Amino acid sequence: MNTMSARKWLTYSAFVSPAVLFFAIIIVGPFCKAVLFSFQDWNGISADIKWVGWGNFERLMKDMDYIKSFTFTMKFVIVGTILTNLVGFALALVLNMALKTRNMLRTVFFMPHVIGSLIIGFIWQFIITQVFPNIAAFTGWDLFAKNWLSLPNYAFLSLVLVTVWHYSGYLMVIYLAALQGIPKDLLEAAEIDGATAGKRLWHIIVPLVRPAVTVCLFLAISHGFKVFDMNFALTKGGPFGTTESLALHIYMDAFSKNEYTYASAKAVVFFLILASVTLVQVFTMKRKEVEM
Repeated sequence: MNTMSARKWLTYSAFVSPAVLFFAIIIVGPFCKAVLFSFQDWNGISADIKWVGWGNFERLMKDMDYIKSFTFTMKFVIVGTILTNLVGFALALVLNMALKTRNMLRTVFFMPHVIGSLIIGFIWQFIITQVFPNIAAFTGWDLFAKNWLSLPNYAFLSLVLVTVWHYSGYLMVIYLAALQGIPKDLLEAAEIDGATAGKRLWHIIVPLVRPAVTVCLFLAISHGFKVFDMNFALTKGGPFGTTESLALHIYMDAFSKNEYTYASAKAVVFFLILASVTLVQVFTMKRKEVEM
């Protein structure tokens, strides 16, 4: 290795090493520890740690609360991913037009994503419990007269509504960048050839923004699976555990019931599910992408 190559290697190492070190300490280390805990029995307090092998995973298959949380999470991921991407893409289409206020509107729609999810949850809890009754009294609409957070279907709707409001602005930015990368002369040529706005959207715009669709679907799916703080602040898993996400369920097992090793087994299974779903999604979408 010559002097120049050695100098470059040292320079790269100096910049990359801190990030790799922090990643190993904060992510890789705890993950490996969680995998080890998943085969043990420990309450997080005593010094006695027992090896149970596959016992935690066998118990997991019969845990109806975990299955209930998994069912809710899958339902939330599917509905939230579809709506968030549709709203984000629609906003990007509108704000890609020659509007005088488009820069201001882009900022307005992106602003909710800047606010922390925990704060968003508390804000919307106040809106649903305090503001909605006033709207019902003023308008007479029965929809706002109900306590959304105490009814299972409405509590689910509340989580989806807040998630779309909070996250669609972020996806809008990604879609907007993809739309601005489409050559204008291509759209103009299609318009001259007689293609309607709908045909230009379906046959030109949608195929060319599929790389952005792949990214946004990946982000929305991973965000939906990992939802915790908003779920904790808005519904706390209620009513009666009907809106308890997998992340919140694992948290409650670990820090409320002191079942650290059993919660670790659930977290490992959760990781495998999330990794499998995202890998299949990315692989499937990548095959359908169109390059210019």
